[in-house]
Amino acid sequence: MEKQALRERVWDDLEESGVARFPFPPHGRIPNVAGASEAADRLAAQPEWESATTIKANPDAPQLPVRRRALRDGKTVYMAVPRLRDEKCFLKLDPADLEDYDAATTVSGSSTHGEQLGPDEIDRVDLIVSGSVAVTEDGGRIGKGEGYSDLEYAVLRELELVDETTPVATTVHDRQVIDEAITFAAHDVAMDLVVTPERVIRPEGSDQPAGLDWDLLDDERRDEIPVLRRLEEDAMDARDP
Repeated sequence: MEKQALRERVWDDLEESGVARFPFPPHGRIPNVAGASEAADRLAAQPEWESATTIKANPDAPQLPVRRRALRDGKTVYMAVPRLRDEKCFLKLDPADLEDYDAATTVSGSSTHGEQLGPDEIDRVDLIVSGSVAVTEDGGRIGKGEGYSDLEYAVLRELELVDETTPVATTVHDRQVIDEAITFAAHDVAMDLVVTPERVIRPEGSDQPAGLDWDLLDDERRDEIPVLRRLEEDAMDARDP
């Protein structure tokens, strides 16, 4: 409830202040905001971006400029299939194979132009970009409440496609940066870079989740996400060779 109250406060503020951008309303989603392109440009000036060749990005509207900038900078972009619902649960956008970067980086266009791959087929990820409803100055992220961003990170950790040194960034409006003392769980992914149109915040390092916390995954979620079933089977085989 603490996080939900903050979500509602930020959504209301973005709408009332005129910072929110299409799609409307901002509520119930990673909100699109004024200055998203400027935040993407500021992120692209950071050393973590410059050294990355592969980026895993969320599909939401405020990170559309991030995805387009990545392709234009020659970086491969990976996006998760919504809710990880398919066996081939990632989409690969390779700038060398695409002609229309603008079309390929939209939510609908990524599924048309991207190559759908299984987890064994994707490369190691150099940088993760996440969408946020709100983020604290010390790097605590509040998403829209469904938990898929943290779950995608945990899956990548289990597959050894990221590790504790892989930087995680978010691009937001300054009004989404909050000065609150919030309790975050061990499975919550911390932000190493918080980038707004006006500034870059580099929180002190926080421990990242080391992988999946199976105690938090109910049977329904395990059944509906093929990669979880596979990872659980692999874990059982490792315990009982």
